[in-house]
Amino acid sequence: MKANMGSLDKAIRVILAIVFAMLYITKTVEGTVGLVLLVLGGVFLLTSIISFCPLYTIVGANTCKKK
Repeated sequence: MKANMGSLDKAIRVILAIVFAMLYITKTVEGTVGLVLLVLGGVFLLTSIISFCPLYTIVGANTCKKK
């Protein structure tokens, strides 16, 4: 796996993961939508940690400045 995520992209994903988790914890969003956001936040957090997004390889995107 080659890194295909830049630092800004990773930061945005971490922030979104935190926001999704807080919405679920505070019960602002509940039920199926809450669980979907929680899972999506987990995926965002995982992809930002490993600096690799499988969807980016499918669409040919690369926000990483390293070669």
